[in-house]
Amino acid sequence: MRLLIVEDERRLALSLAKGLTAEGFSVAVVHDGTEGLLRASSEPYDLVLLDVMLPGMNGYRVCGALRAAGNDVPILMLTAKDGEYDEAEGLDTGADDYLTKPFSYVVLVARIRALLRRHPGAGRRAAVECGPLRVETAARRVFLDGAEVPLAAKEFDVLEQLALRAGEVVSKSEILDAVWDFAYEGDPNIVEVYVRTLRRKLGSDVIRTVRGAGYRLETT
Repeated sequence: MRLLIVEDERRLALSLAKGLTAEGFSVAVVHDGTEGLLRASSEPYDLVLLDVMLPGMNGYRVCGALRAAGNDVPILMLTAKDGEYDEAEGLDTGADDYLTKPFSYVVLVARIRALLRRHPGAGRRAAVECGPLRVETAARRVFLDGAEVPLAAKEFDVLEQLALRAGEVVSKSEILDAVWDFAYEGDPNIVEVYVRTLRRKLGSDVIRTVRGAGYRLETT
């Protein structure tokens, strides 16, 4: 399960990310609302932990924008505010649940698991098609000219990041953040290793290197 934490209190965000990673989740972290909206709109997540008081764009606006765009990813709002009107505002913008700081970590995990049970698969695009390539994000299957191509887990994760932004340049750091998350401290060239493997399996022209910028999945 992939979670996105949008929280500007960096110490809290890091603490939550470490704890949720230990629970078995794959966690990405951003610290402002504008970036949170971009990430939640362009990548598949199973749930978003969304703070209300954020720089760039507050949580209410982020939530409202996602819902207006038809994104049904479960959203659990986090805020230091208290009171029934604040809670009502969060729920009115489309949030699925609401938790007031300070909160119990045990309660947070329970709320997350409850939302995931109620909304299995929400927020994920079922499939992305790029010419002869079909990437089924929910089923985690890849087909080339109608024939299934078996991929290892991390190979699929890297391809998924490129497929969700097909035709766009995706930087190495963006792939690292999404696939290996915040805690990765190894060699960033690991992305190149997986891109080479994908090219061997899918064809050398499927993924283009844009020098100094990143990689682009061709759409034709």
